Amino acid sequence: MSMALAQKLAAQSIAAVAAGQNLQDVLTDIRSKHPDLTPQESGALQDIAYGCQRHGGSLRFMLGKMLNKPIDNPQLESLLLAALYQLNHTRNAPHAVVNEAVEAIGKIGKGQYRSFANAILRRFLREKDKLNTACKHNNVAKYNLPEWWIDYLKNHYPKHWHNIAAALQDRPPMTLRVNRRRSNAEQYLSILAEHGINAKALDDYAVMLEEAVPVGQLPGFSDGLVSVQDFGAQQAGYLINPQNGDRILDACAAPGGKTGHLLELADCHVTALDIDPVRLQRVQSNLERLKFQTASLKCADAQDLNAWYDKQNFDVILADVPCTASGVVRRNPDIKWLRRPGDAAKTARQQEALLDTLWQTLTENGKMLLATCSIFVEENEQQLQKFLNRHDDAELISSHVLLPNKHQDGFYYALIQKH
Repeated sequence: MSMALAQKLAAQSIAAVAAGQNLQDVLTDIRSKHPDLTPQESGALQDIAYGCQRHGGSLRFMLGKMLNKPIDNPQLESLLLAALYQLNHTRNAPHAVVNEAVEAIGKIGKGQYRSFANAILRRFLREKDKLNTACKHNNVAKYNLPEWWIDYLKNHYPKHWHNIAAALQDRPPMTLRVNRRRSNAEQYLSILAEHGINAKALDDYAVMLEEAVPVGQLPGFSDGLVSVQDFGAQQAGYLINPQNGDRILDACAAPGGKTGHLLELADCHVTALDIDPVRLQRVQSNLERLKFQTASLKCADAQDLNAWYDKQNFDVILADVPCTASGVVRRNPDIKWLRRPGDAAKTARQQEALLDTLWQTLTENGKMLLATCSIFVEENEQQLQKFLNRHDDAELISSHVLLPNKHQDGFYYALIQKH
């Protein structure tokens, strides 16, 4: 495997995210330009790219401690951060990491940064323990979150902010939803054990793996026996509690995890709606894998009723509205560096129009589940209150704040009934 290539490409992703781009999009682009990457190189690229975002606060802090003045060359800074991540968080041989990074940095410009990079990385190896200890006395370095984000959590979750900040730094758990039409958690745990995969049950149909594995290694995955879905995301289906014969709208349905779960729970008629044709194809693939033929897939903007709505009202609407995704930072660690303090208020305004439009398509006594993968109150409790204030025919049945922890990501759910 070429460590140099993984390092170089990961550094490109660090610079791109620092410039405001989405990490997943960047990695997709990088891989399309390098189709000959080996699985090992691709895995190393993924690890360094995600690791540098996950630990971005501490890595930049430690680099800053070793500098007399900030680095103004993004390529140089990104390669140094990639190397620091490897030296601090992986088992790669330190001398190999330093040599490859110095070699790559030596090609920038006329090679003027080579000795500087060599000195910085060797100094890090000498002072590693001291620098890591210093991180404990700086909030951004300690929690790997921007200062404004830490202040927000302290303000809105005074009792829980510390646990939330700690949870957001972890790698996300890999959780499976067992298809209840075929099996249950207890039976599937036995199958996993036969394949040497350690896991535990979170409820009767949810299983959390001790360590993540490629989906291709999951017994029965390709046959629809299990799906990969966060435990918090699985709660949407239970809150909706679909009944046989229900007409259900899954608005903003992609990638289809919740769509599949609803169809596992009852013989209902689901319309899966999404604005993005590529993402809607993932819903199709998921449903085919689960062997459900009954869902109706529609590609349209949910707010443009003329484009998709046939005037047949729905019994249930799953309004999984676009949000800041602040609750799923473990899976998308670039989010914490890309979001800005006013973003939650902005997305909340976009959600309002969408929720008002969807409400028109709900039958009397029908239920709508407002769902977000956010922990920002502007998109959650405040959004709910504004909605109830605007709609006299809306009554709250229940609301739930799920905070990130070792079992789940962060979600918000509010079940609303129409009178």
